[in-house]
Amino acid sequence: MNNKQKNQTLDFDYKGCAKEVLFEKLQTSASGLSEAEAQKRLDEYGFNESAKKQKRAIVFQFILKFFHPLVLLLVVIAGVTFWTGDPVSGSIIGLMAIMSVVLGFFQEYRADKEAERLSEMVRATATVYRNGKSKEIPIRQIVPGDIVDLFAGDMIPADLRIIQAKDLFVNQAALTGESMPVEKTATVDCTAFMGSSVVSGTALGVVLRTGLATEFGAISKRLASINQPTSFDRGINQFVWLMIRAMVVLVVAICSINYFTKGNFMEALLFSLAVAIGLTPEMLPMLVTINLSKGAIAMSKKEVIVKRLNSIQNFGAMDVLCTDKTGTLTLDKIVLERYCDIVRKEDEGVLKLAYINSFYQTGLKNILDKAVLKYEKLVVKQYKKIDEMPFDFSRRLMSVVVDMEGRHKIISKGAPEEILKRCTKYELDGEIEELDQIVLTDLKEEYDSLSADGFRVLAIAYKDMGANKDVYSKDDEQDLVLKGYIAFLDPPKPTARKTIEVLRKLGIELKVLTGDNDLVTKKICSEVGLDIKGLLTGDQLEKMTDDQLKESVKTTTVFARLSPMQKERVIRALHRNNHTVGYLGDGINDAPALKAADVGISVNNAVDIAKESADIILLQKNLMVLRDGVLEGRRVFGNIFKYIKMGASSNFGNMFSMTGASFFLPFLPMYPIQIILNNFLYDASQVAIPSDDVDEEYLLKSRSWNVNYIKRFMMYFGPLSSVFDYLTFGVLIFIFHAQQDLFATGWFLESMCTQTLVIHIIRTGKIPFIESWPSPFLIFTSIYIVSIALVLPYTPLGSYFKFIMPPASFFLFLVLIVGVYLWSVQAMKAWFIKKYGYE
Repeated sequence: MNNKQKNQTLDFDYKGCAKEVLFEKLQTSASGLSEAEAQKRLDEYGFNESAKKQKRAIVFQFILKFFHPLVLLLVVIAGVTFWTGDPVSGSIIGLMAIMSVVLGFFQEYRADKEAERLSEMVRATATVYRNGKSKEIPIRQIVPGDIVDLFAGDMIPADLRIIQAKDLFVNQAALTGESMPVEKTATVDCTAFMGSSVVSGTALGVVLRTGLATEFGAISKRLASINQPTSFDRGINQFVWLMIRAMVVLVVAICSINYFTKGNFMEALLFSLAVAIGLTPEMLPMLVTINLSKGAIAMSKKEVIVKRLNSIQNFGAMDVLCTDKTGTLTLDKIVLERYCDIVRKEDEGVLKLAYINSFYQTGLKNILDKAVLKYEKLVVKQYKKIDEMPFDFSRRLMSVVVDMEGRHKIISKGAPEEILKRCTKYELDGEIEELDQIVLTDLKEEYDSLSADGFRVLAIAYKDMGANKDVYSKDDEQDLVLKGYIAFLDPPKPTARKTIEVLRKLGIELKVLTGDNDLVTKKICSEVGLDIKGLLTGDQLEKMTDDQLKESVKTTTVFARLSPMQKERVIRALHRNNHTVGYLGDGINDAPALKAADVGISVNNAVDIAKESADIILLQKNLMVLRDGVLEGRRVFGNIFKYIKMGASSNFGNMFSMTGASFFLPFLPMYPIQIILNNFLYDASQVAIPSDDVDEEYLLKSRSWNVNYIKRFMMYFGPLSSVFDYLTFGVLIFIFHAQQDLFATGWFLESMCTQTLVIHIIRTGKIPFIESWPSPFLIFTSIYIVSIALVLPYTPLGSYFKFIMPPASFFLFLVLIVGVYLWSVQAMKAWFIKKYGYE
């Protein structure tokens, strides 16, 4: 079903319509649509989906792969080569381009299919009324006329008119950029828009528009084609254009030198085009795709969904992981442990009021309320519910109003400091006393001692209304009487301590960003082995400037009592200190931080807005999966960087050799077709790099893209390979008195051996390199390609590529030159690592 072909909105002006008129025009009712009518509308209006990156036909996806700058360059050069009358060279160049595209396309397609399969498991849902009954359905199946139930934490699933609301506050930042929630009421022109999320309160809404017809859909349609490049993308592009610029300069120089020294422009042109191919890292797009796809597939086997392929590399580059506490460090299995009065003595009256509050509240789907209701079944239906004031993140409390023996009673439950702000009295042993400052200090010590023991503490207070009324609001939550506390325990996950230790060994600093209080957070952190270097609360953070916060985050491990926007602000401050930041969270208050982080990580049972904001979703709550993801990201980066260092240094060295040889030789140092064959065989040997192992020592450190490191590597290792090329030139000219055919054959063999075998030294930071064994596939491709090169001059095919059989004594010199070259690279590597490190 194609949304582009659907209208997705009913054709009438709904503005200013009363609810009854709206229902009539939408042909719906307060009990919702029938299943048959909903299916009919789904067929008519299409799926309720915002614009995504357009899913192109497979053939078109394949063709687009040819538009990468490096592949496009090969295609152009192949075309020119065919045009100049050299179909064999043109065919080889074309085959190189096709091989790069086909292998890359196949791997990316495979990874996308695996991600789609797993994504089906985390479809966002909404609660609607069908056939008069509440039902949870995938958001994409919502149609105009549906009646939708909204709770705190829900995403607004479509553009809808609010027809009933209770303290409803909606975050519209995705649409308007407003950081503060906006209150929505059941008025004739109050619309809630798709893409926003419910911060607090409850509501009913009737769907007006779905899919691309929504305001969010219109925006997403404009943004769907925009790809925001990551630091990894920018690094790859910087390298590509570095090589292209170097290639243009050298190719023009080599073409000019050969034309003026040898007088044949067409020969000089073909030679320079072959040189351009030699300098082009044409397999880079394929190797990047294969490495990333291989990582995504490996993670999918561990039940990790990679929503954005390049986030794998960011996972590996991450050096700071920020995490929420509840459900990430802890089991998220809250149990009610204590119910006590203000001096921590067990009190059944406290449990009763807490139970009534949890039983009747309908706002935030709270695990604390579930723990209260699960603890003990109490009979409370004799108390009629009158009203409620749902939880929100600014008040951090919720209240219900019930009729108890003809009198209305407000029962409030929430964060102790927020409840105490609203209390003027307290109850102890049935006596109600005034709450003064001295008593207030003592009360704070009581709940602090509970928090210090690792309990999540909520305060219970009440107020007997002097006069009954029909509607209550947050303004009535004043002059409360403090009754006591309920204390919950959320034990740490068994894997938390081990995960923190593993991440520490991997060079990743863990910081806790939580909305919970500092005492509970410190207790949990100490139990899981997190070294608390510093603690900052939301109130303290709010008073800081951005520059002050930038300095403070360097020495702070735990951030407590944070609002959602404060969490995001901490992430931004870490970015300003040049950190690659990950964020792990599953709640509404984590969504801004998930978006701001370099890699957002959430879990399958997270709220909708958290899953939508994340780059990576864990289908299981085992924290050790984080370790696997980090290591996979580092393997991916390590193998990509191997090819880049290899391609940059060897190709750059070859160009130095070509330039020098063009000056003093009366003939071309290598035939164009031989250069093309050399590059083709070398690229074939590098196809095995994604299968290669990465040293354990390499995985212990996070690494980000460093183009300056690549430049330095080129400038040292490129000229070193040229030294041995010139040594080969000297042997061929002064010992073997080589003419063009023998010279070209000899240099071809030396070049193939050195640049194919040197990967085994460059691929590892270990000295000597034999301490790190490459993958069997890489060993095989290296031996296989070198063998082909050495045998080729002795086959009938050799004459076609203008090879001749070199004298047997040449191979003694070849072994010596290659051996000394590899030893020199090893020595250079040891010095280079000592001076610049190993990336």
